[in-house]
Amino acid sequence: MSVTPLLKLLTQAGIDSRRKIADAIRQGKVEVNGNVVIDFRHLIDTEKDRVSIYNRSLDIRPRQLVYLLLNKPAGVLSTTRDERGRKTVLDVLPKRYRHMRLYPVGRLDKDTTGLLLLTNDGELTHKLTHPSFKCEKEYLVAIRSRLKRSDIYMLEKGITLEDGVTHSAVVREINTMPFNYSITIHEGRKRQVRRMFEHLGHRVTELRRVRIGNIRLGDLGDGKVCRLNEKEVRNLLT
Repeated sequence: MSVTPLLKLLTQAGIDSRRKIADAIRQGKVEVNGNVVIDFRHLIDTEKDRVSIYNRSLDIRPRQLVYLLLNKPAGVLSTTRDERGRKTVLDVLPKRYRHMRLYPVGRLDKDTTGLLLLTNDGELTHKLTHPSFKCEKEYLVAIRSRLKRSDIYMLEKGITLEDGVTHSAVVREINTMPFNYSITIHEGRKRQVRRMFEHLGHRVTELRRVRIGNIRLGDLGDGKVCRLNEKEVRNLLT
């Protein structure tokens, strides 16, 4: 018999964020064998129990966990479906991965390129995206002018945006055309890097993520995918 606490099981299923799943349990939106369960720690027998959320039955049988690294091209949405029919990361993946219920770990703007992880491991997704785990994300930034010392100081100290003050960042000047700066943060707010630079009067013309934790984009081609091995997955948060 294989048993797993309810919240952990649903998080690992990758159906939604850990916070939203916890809210659904509290609100009585989760049923086990036809009965509402609001205890996060309720043990689920993955071989015998039936679990549903929002009146939708889930397949909770043990499955293979998959971790992919995608070099996301510009113009592709960091989601698995779009009501307007625009291209998503699922369209970019090789066909053998499209049925595995993989979800992006965080998001990149449509026009931002680079490293995007996709997985069906909801627990790992939570650890990589929640600010409390302080997982570093490095971006290469292209702007048309140089930052002043005061600009770099503000980026590194924290900038007050409409959704609060950003955490400290690490900024380096580089010469990797067309990029002229590198910035490392451990948050994942919407359009955060672009908004930080725009706050200082610098419009970002190109943006590429090149690192999450200890995983680097390297020379992976545009739109290409590689599968992470066990060692690389373990190293993500070390």
